Amino acid sequence: MAIVPTRGPGAARPARNWWDPFRELDSVQQEMNRMFDDLVRTGDGGESGNLTFAPSAELDETEDAIHLKLEVPGMDPNDLDVQVSDEAISISGERRSEFQHQEGSGRRSEFRYGRFQRVIPLNARIQNDKVQASYQNGILHLNLPKAEEDKNKVVKVNVQQ
Repeated sequence: MAIVPTRGPGAARPARNWWDPFRELDSVQQEMNRMFDDLVRTGDGGESGNLTFAPSAELDETEDAIHLKLEVPGMDPNDLDVQVSDEAISISGERRSEFQHQEGSGRRSEFRYGRFQRVIPLNARIQNDKVQASYQNGILHLNLPKAEEDKNKVVKVNVQQ
C-alpha cells in the first residue's frame, strides 16, 4: 500500500474544479431559452412566429371583479390594444426600438422589441362597458367588473330535520 504525502513537493493536490451538476443544468437551460427565443423570432413557431415576446401577467379574482396586471415596461400606452369578450381578454401591442443603426456601431441589446399578444381566458362574464385600464411604472392595470349574474351571492340555506 502506497502512502500519498499530504505536504511537500510530491503532495497530492485537491481537485480544483469540482463537478457541479447545477452549473451544467443552468447552461442547458440558457441554451434552451436561446433556442426558443430564436424559434419565436424566426417565425418557425406557427401562427405566433412573428411575435417577439409575451409579457408576464398576474390575475387576481375577487367577488366583484377580476384584476389583471400585465408587465409591459417601456411601452407607450397608445401602442396597447385591449379587447374584452365574454370569455377572454386580449392584450396586444408593439414595443418600438428607438435605436438608429449606424455603420460600425458595436451595439448589443437584450431588450425585447416588436409585437406581442396575450389572450387570457376569464372564469366569469365581464361588464365590458365598465372595464377600466391604467398604465403606471411599466405595468398595465385592468379592472374587469363581473356581470351581476356571475358575482358570488351568499344565500342563507335553512336545514330541516
